[in-house]
Amino acid sequence: MPYPTVPAGDPRQRPRRSILIRLLPVALLALFALFKYMTAETAVNPETGQVVKVALSPEQEEALGLQSYQQVLSESEVVSSGPEYELIRKIAARLAAATGEGGAGFEWHASLVRNDQVNAFCLPGGKIVVYTGILPVAKTEEGLAAVMGHEMAHATLRHGAQRLLRSDLTNTVMQGVAMSVSDMDIQQQRAVMSALGAGAQFGILMPFGRDHETEADEIGILYMARAGYDPRESVGLWERMAEAGGGQQPPEFMSTHPSHGTRIERLEAFMPRAMKEYQKAVGARSPTGGAG
Repeated sequence: MPYPTVPAGDPRQRPRRSILIRLLPVALLALFALFKYMTAETAVNPETGQVVKVALSPEQEEALGLQSYQQVLSESEVVSSGPEYELIRKIAARLAAATGEGGAGFEWHASLVRNDQVNAFCLPGGKIVVYTGILPVAKTEEGLAAVMGHEMAHATLRHGAQRLLRSDLTNTVMQGVAMSVSDMDIQQQRAVMSALGAGAQFGILMPFGRDHETEADEIGILYMARAGYDPRESVGLWERMAEAGGGQQPPEFMSTHPSHGTRIERLEAFMPRAMKEYQKAVGARSPTGGAG
């Protein structure tokens, strides 16, 4: 009885690779990722002293930040006068002075852009952009200081360069996986890469992003407090942000940001430290504090 034949070109004709050979690309690129990590530049968190790995030098990061800032402004309707513009500049100046070592060497610039998005950001090197759409949600000077302090903390803590390195390392390992499954049929390859991609996204990259958001919340209210803004106003800001979003947020594990409720809980837990800074700042500004 003749054996059934397999048509030429059928994936079943491909010789199956041994487990060791299959894992070799993953192992090699994982070692390469480790080498990248070990030789990456380091930065020191100015508030905690923690040493972190980053993908870019401060000069590279600042150059990219300036380039992005100029592009945003060239494509936007920039507000260059009026009370809202003056308020943004005033808050930025007070907060910049409160960043201490973290903001040393930054050339701070703050711009107001007419845009309905509820958004603000600070690019590496201290380039701040505030959209007019966030002003009604921020509501008060203190609320706006909470927004801007949070965004400025992302820049001083070099979160962008940290995320870029983490993404690069993850992509390097994923390339090894893609090479190791290259002899599978296309459906199997897609299934494996999709599952691992989701695992990397939900298990590595998103939690990393949420940690950065929490850190920026905490350091941001320290900047607020040192600048003489009551950090307790940050809680009201995030309550209003939740209302502005209509309560619509993806599950926390599927987001790079903590839920509004989680943010508020963590801010309240961190508040005693921020209040000590605030009381020192208020005391220094009072006539009896000696600053006058």
